[in-house]
Amino acid sequence: MKEQGAGSREQGAGIKAAPQEAGRGDCCSPPPALCVPDALAITSAEFITSAVQPEQYPRDESPEVAFAGRSNVGKSALINCLIQRKKLVRTSRTPGRTQLINFFKINNSFLFVDLPGYGYAKVSQSLRASWGPMIETYLDSRENLRGIVQIMDLRHPPTPDDISLWSWLKEKKLPAIPILTKADKLSRAKWNPLAQAAGRILGISPADFIIFSAQTQQGRNELLCRVKELILR
Repeated sequence: MKEQGAGSREQGAGIKAAPQEAGRGDCCSPPPALCVPDALAITSAEFITSAVQPEQYPRDESPEVAFAGRSNVGKSALINCLIQRKKLVRTSRTPGRTQLINFFKINNSFLFVDLPGYGYAKVSQSLRASWGPMIETYLDSRENLRGIVQIMDLRHPPTPDDISLWSWLKEKKLPAIPILTKADKLSRAKWNPLAQAAGRILGISPADFIIFSAQTQQGRNELLCRVKELILR
């Protein structure tokens, strides 16, 4: 039986158990049966505002979880997969198009924050130079930020920008969930070796990664479990 305090926190955060997905396992993560009953069920999602400067952030003390990743890594598709909405977070065929911090209210009780994609060489140098301070200011100053979901491409080793952000998050002691996405582009046999290689580069265990695919929903429940843990911190 859960303690009353834990139960009331879950109710206040708009959290309830998600239905279990049958026959869907995650590479490099605990078996879904250990987690799925406690997953986060998302029942509503709406766009709130876009911002560049702190004074433009929503005046909302609800917990926030931010999503960061290289341009064209599939960040928008991942968020849409989590909330089960195809077009709430707009995707673009032009990498580097997202240039603002976008806030979404989830279950009317916490927020997802879509950070601008980083590392795309074809945008102007001045624009790329502005993204770093914009993202760093948000991560460093937002008091209700509970943690970061950092999204990387399973098919490729972490880039210098990926490594730099991961190191910065660790230095700042910000809780972070490392994602290796686009798993549907590769055979399952390649997932674990690639996760091991990425883990060596970032200095973490391959078991720390969530292997994800927005197309097949591989890893969705595992990520929702980890997001729930951040929200309830």
